[in-house]
Amino acid sequence: MKTPARTIACLLTLCGATLLAHGQEPPGSQAESARQQSQVDLIIGNRIGAQPTFAVPDCLAPGGDEALAETGRTIAEVLWADLEFEREFRMMARDTYESIPRARSLEAVPFDRWIQLGVDGVVSCRVESTGGGRLQVAARLFNTRSRTSAFGVEYSGTTDNVRLYAHQLSDEIHRQQRGLNGVARTKIAFVSDRDSESVLGLVENRQTKEVYFVDYDGVNNRRVTVSRSLNTNPQWSPKGDAIAYTSWRRGAQDVFVSHIYEGRLESPAGGSRHVHNWLPAWSPDGTQMAFTSNRDGNPELYVMDADGANVRRLTTHPGIDTTPTWSPQGHQVAFTSDRTGSPQIYVIGVDGTGLRRITFESYCDRPTWSPAPYNEIAYSSRTGRGHDIKVVDLATNEVRQLTFGQGTNESPSYSPNGRHLAFTSTRGDGDKQIWLIGRDGRGLRRLTNMGNNEMPSWSR
Repeated sequence: MKTPARTIACLLTLCGATLLAHGQEPPGSQAESARQQSQVDLIIGNRIGAQPTFAVPDCLAPGGDEALAETGRTIAEVLWADLEFEREFRMMARDTYESIPRARSLEAVPFDRWIQLGVDGVVSCRVESTGGGRLQVAARLFNTRSRTSAFGVEYSGTTDNVRLYAHQLSDEIHRQQRGLNGVARTKIAFVSDRDSESVLGLVENRQTKEVYFVDYDGVNNRRVTVSRSLNTNPQWSPKGDAIAYTSWRRGAQDVFVSHIYEGRLESPAGGSRHVHNWLPAWSPDGTQMAFTSNRDGNPELYVMDADGANVRRLTTHPGIDTTPTWSPQGHQVAFTSDRTGSPQIYVIGVDGTGLRRITFESYCDRPTWSPAPYNEIAYSSRTGRGHDIKVVDLATNEVRQLTFGQGTNESPSYSPNGRHLAFTSTRGDGDKQIWLIGRDGRGLRRLTNMGNNEMPSWSR
């Protein structure tokens, strides 16, 4: 067998910090990587130019340890799903290769059998216990036809969240094979009534809604707020260490920021009984925040530093201006305004100049600006009795529709690579749930199930 084309040794720390009592890892702590590249990376293709077919058999678990074997099976299943999500590879269904003999070792792979099945790339993985609740995970991505290792990686860490090994590996493979930033380690925040109880207050008989977040694949639900009040419109900070949202926890609506790995709460907009602030949106670099406020009488857009300093007014119009979203470069803000009679999407420079209208439909709301390299804004548009998700290309002004009347569909949020959107939909049973869809309208899947869940925000 040829020398592996790339070997990567990674130290995976799965529990370097805690999220309050939930034991969740903070962003950036999952992997501290020391990389050594011995040869040119190998990109696995298909002989006829089609998408390469990949397979992910169960990880090897030496010693006959059933618990360790189950860990290896979980890692393989999660990795398969992560790779399938981006649709860069044709993923061979796992039940189709049960008859293929298991590899004798990490690198002793039965290549001929995989080739007979039409597999171009196979992931060989091994899990070992190193004692004290710790694991070592080694993986190789092999080109079955050349019998060379295109990619190699080793992780060590705890057994607390074994799915994270697969998420990390998926992102590494996408980056090495496709130059793509995967989303396997991202999270989606949302509000839910799953633990709700009626509370009397400024909003009559309002149902409580709390802020939660979940891994991009719907696993590992975690609760952020326990305020017994109405909380809405969560927004991840660019670093992924804080969530801003609107809350009635102190009576009137105000902007709050939960620093989720520190257990710290802030209200930077300085609301009061008469000054209401809502719908926060972080700037791309995390240093500023746009929001709506009635501090000067009419709901207008304002921008402030992330700590609440240097508040300045962005819009001046008798209409209602809400739901800001920043451009990827941070030079413009898109928002919803009813200044022409019905809610429409507008764009304005952060210096208050260059106002222009983007949509010309009956009712448009909840804009979200795509990350680079895409130059588009997704929004919710009234179509008949409900709403659907549409996208406008800012270069051509062309509009494409992603959902088509299955329930009502609102509040889109882009994935950090711009290839997917999360949104709220009542399709199916009529409850509000979070769904995911590709920016091309394909790959629809449901994310949440418990209670009513809405207003997603995808972490960067």
